[in-house]
Amino acid sequence: MSKPDYQLSRNAFGRLVFLDKDQQLHEGIVPVRAFPITASDEGIALVNAHGQELAWIECLAELPEEFRILLETELANREFMPEIKHIDKVSSFVTPSTWWVKTDRGDTTFVLKGEEDIRRLSPTALLIADSNGINFLIRNRLLLDRHSARLLDRFL
Repeated sequence: MSKPDYQLSRNAFGRLVFLDKDQQLHEGIVPVRAFPITASDEGIALVNAHGQELAWIECLAELPEEFRILLETELANREFMPEIKHIDKVSSFVTPSTWWVKTDRGDTTFVLKGEEDIRRLSPTALLIADSNGINFLIRNRLLLDRHSARLLDRFL
């Protein structure tokens, strides 16, 4: 583990602050994952408010613990993506339809506006966007129980 040539901290408003090797301060830094589903702890860019990349992190585990915890907290706050574990029922097989699901964060319902809101990330992974813009992840649809898989197949 090597010490990066920059400093990370939070300001009084809770925003990430990046101090580069030339002592130039950048506030409102956003960490962006290159591969949020397949390699979530690898390939993370630190981007300023203008969308310019300030630093590239190959692997979170290689960072000093204080930086890693800061970035993991920021990413967790920014990326709210419940993972669907079970589909209880759907109101209709015609969209818009209401879905009752169990996720890794608890039971919830959401409205699927259209079938185009279900995107394939890989042959087995799906991303479902609800009517409020919240994304729900199905990491591997082949691992869903039979009931859930049958309901989901009606929309694919």
